[in-house]
Amino acid sequence: MTDIDVVGREHLAVAVGSPHGRSAVLVAQDGPLRQTVIALKAGAELGEHNAPLAGTLLVLEGSVTVVSASGRMAVNQDQLAVIPQERHSVEASEDSVFLLTAVTETRL
Repeated sequence: MTDIDVVGREHLAVAVGSPHGRSAVLVAQDGPLRQTVIALKAGAELGEHNAPLAGTLLVLEGSVTVVSASGRMAVNQDQLAVIPQERHSVEASEDSVFLLTAVTETRL
């Protein structure tokens, strides 16, 4: 069992002290399903990257913006968003922690 609040606080402290302003840890994996806690300090960004086959982002603390060719989507604390199916980046407007749930491959 994983206490996501504790993990989030720990990684936010690491992110705030990091020159890159981010920290992440895989907290659950089951076949193609991955859940990762990601912490970003205010102003930090996860650079543009490909979308998983399917995914959601649940903000546990703070506020982030998902930026893609389709536009900007602000996601605030306690909000859940579906990740766009295109290259995107994630920006933190304040110190933030979110849970990324992603399906990374299909089963044959």
